[in-house]
Amino acid sequence: MSITAASPRVLAPLPDWEPHEKPFLPGSPAALSHAWPVRIAYALVAILVGLTGGLGSSLITANLPVIQGQLGLTPAEGAWLPAAYVMVNVTANLLVFKFRQQFGMRLFAELALGLYAALALLHLVVDGYAMAIAVRAASGFVGAAASTLAVLYMLQALPRVRVGSAFVIGMGLTQLATPLAWMISPALLDQADWRVLYAFEGGMALCAFAAVVSLKLPVGIRIHVLEKADFLTFALVAPGVALLGAVLAQGLNGWWTDTPWLAWALVGAIVLLALGAMHEYRRERPLLQIRWLLNGSTLAFVFGALMMRFLLAEQSYGAVGLLRTLGMGPDQLQPLFGVMLLGMLCGMAVSAFTFGPKAVPLQLLASVVLIAIVGFMDHHSTSLSRPHDFYASQFLLSFAAAMFLGPLMLSGVMQALQHGADHMVSFIVLFSVTQALGGLAGPSVLGTLQAQRTTVHAQAIAAHLDPTDAAVAQRLALQQRVYGAQLADPVQRAAQGQAQLGQVVRREAAVRAFNDVFTLLGGLAIAYLAWMLWRAARMRRAARRQAAAAPPSSSSSSAAVPPPARAGT
Repeated sequence: MSITAASPRVLAPLPDWEPHEKPFLPGSPAALSHAWPVRIAYALVAILVGLTGGLGSSLITANLPVIQGQLGLTPAEGAWLPAAYVMVNVTANLLVFKFRQQFGMRLFAELALGLYAALALLHLVVDGYAMAIAVRAASGFVGAAASTLAVLYMLQALPRVRVGSAFVIGMGLTQLATPLAWMISPALLDQADWRVLYAFEGGMALCAFAAVVSLKLPVGIRIHVLEKADFLTFALVAPGVALLGAVLAQGLNGWWTDTPWLAWALVGAIVLLALGAMHEYRRERPLLQIRWLLNGSTLAFVFGALMMRFLLAEQSYGAVGLLRTLGMGPDQLQPLFGVMLLGMLCGMAVSAFTFGPKAVPLQLLASVVLIAIVGFMDHHSTSLSRPHDFYASQFLLSFAAAMFLGPLMLSGVMQALQHGADHMVSFIVLFSVTQALGGLAGPSVLGTLQAQRTTVHAQAIAAHLDPTDAAVAQRLALQQRVYGAQLADPVQRAAQGQAQLGQVVRREAAVRAFNDVFTLLGGLAIAYLAWMLWRAARMRRAARRQAAAAPPSSSSSSAAVPPPARAGT
C-alpha cells in the first residue's frame, strides 16, 4: 500500500504482507492464511462475541415485566432499560470506526468487553435502578464493537474467496441472541431472581473478553484520523440521536400528546442534529459526509433499511405481543422461539451459500415477499390462538430477517466505498441509526395503532352487547356463578360478572387490533415490494439509456443500440 503526502499519517511500521494478505481498509486486520484448527478457533470466538453483544439486552427485553416487578419499577421506568442500550449503541458507532483505525480493534474490544463485564458483575453487589441503566448503557457500547468483532473474526475463519459468506454469517450472529434469550430465560429465572440474568450476562462478557485476549486478530494498518472537531460532532450528534431514541421509547408509555417533555426532547434532537450537520458540512475532512447522506441513492437506502426494520416488528411486537396479551409467558413461548432460531439459522445458511452480486437483489426481494405473506397469514388470529399456530409464519419471518441483513449492509458498504473509504463512518452510523431507531419506531407506532384500534373494537363490541339478548344474559349468568361461593350479595355478583365480561370484551378487542396490525404490515410490505420493483426497473432503464448513449465499440454493438444522433437529445 503506497502512502502519499496527502494520506493520513501511518502510526506503526507496516508488516511485509503478501498482496493477498493486505487489509481491506485501515483499521481492519490483515487477511492471513490460517491452518484449519486456527480457523475453527476464530469461528468459535466470532460466535461467542456476536452472541455476547446482543444477549444481555435480549435477556432484559424478554424478562422486562419480571425485572420491573422485582425492582419495583413503573412501565415508564422499565422502558428506559432497553432504550439505554439503543441510545448508547447508536451514538458509539460515531467514533468506533475511527478509533479502531487509529488505535486498533484489539484495544477497543478489550476496553469495551472489560468495562461491560465489570459493570454487569458490579450490579450484583450494587443493585438499584441507576446501576441497571448503567449496565444497559455499557451493553449498548459493547454491542457497537461486538457486531464488528464478530464479522472480523469470521473473516479470519473463512478463506478470502468466501468474504461475502463470512460477512453474512458475522452480521447474522447478533440476531440469534433474541431467540436464544427467550429460550434460556425460564431456566435461568427458575434458579433465582433477576440477579442471575446479570450474573449470566457478566459471565458471557468475561468469556468473550478472555477469548479476544487469547486469540487476537492479526495486526492491521493504524493511521492518524481522529481530530478535535470529531469530538464536537460527537457532542452534538450523540445527544441528538439519544433524545430521538428517548421520544420513540417513551412516546407510547406517556402517550404522545399528553407528555410535554416529549415535545421538548424532539425539539432538542432536531436542533442538535441540525447543528451537527452544519458543523460537518463546513469541515474539510468531515466525520459525517453530509452531502453523500443527502443524495438520492443514500436516501433510498435509508428508506429501505428503515422500512425493513419496521416490517420486522411483526415478530417482536405483533406475534409475540399478541401471545403475551393472551397470557403466554416465556415458558409457553420457548418452542416458538426455538422455531424462530431455526428459521434464522436457515436464512443465514441460504444467504451465505447463495451470496453474490446477482443474488443480493433477489435475496432482498425474497425477504420482502416473505414478510408480506406472513402478515396475511397471521391476520386471522383469534383469542384461541396459541404459539403453535404461529410456527409456520414466524419461521418464514425469521428466515427473511436473517436473509436480508447481510446483503443489505454489504450493498450499503459497496455504495459507500465507491465514494471513498472516508465515507465508511457515515455509512456505519447511518446503518446503525436505521436499525436501532427503526427497531424502536416499529413497536412505538404499531403499539399506538393497536391501542387506538383496541378502543374502537371494544366500543363496537360493547355496542352489540344487549343484556336482554339470550346469549348475553346466559354469559352474564355464568360469570355470576363463578363468584357464587365467594359473594353472597347478588348485586356484587352481578357487578363482578359485568366486570368479567368487560375483560373478555377488551381481550377480544385487543386480538382484533393485532389483526389490524398484521394486515397493515402485510399491505406495507406489498407497497414496499412494488417500490423496490419500480426502482429496479427505473435503474435498469437508466443503464440502458447510458449504454445507448455511449459510442459503439464494434459493429455488433452498433446494431443493438439506437442511432448516435439520439444520444444528444
